[in-house]
Amino acid sequence: MIRHIVMWKFKEGADPTEFLTRLAALDGQIECIRSMQIHRSAVKNAEYDAVLISDFDSLEDVERYKNDPRHLAAAALCKEIRTVRSAIDVAL
Repeated sequence: MIRHIVMWKFKEGADPTEFLTRLAALDGQIECIRSMQIHRSAVKNAEYDAVLISDFDSLEDVERYKNDPRHLAAAALCKEIRTVRSAIDVAL
């Protein structure tokens, strides 16, 4: 099992609602996603504003997800509003 974790810092004044909603909709649309959670920071002015925690059966499934056109469309939205993105894939 692979846990894919991504954190974002959004531009000052940016509203990430559309991006986060579109990202959350991928759960159930892309079959290789085993589970997905998206959370916004409870603390204003935190290092990061939001986090994605998703599980996959394999690194190959993570790559399938990353290259899926629906994910790429959501990622394009994110690029417009983020200043920082950090990600890690860990084996469970």
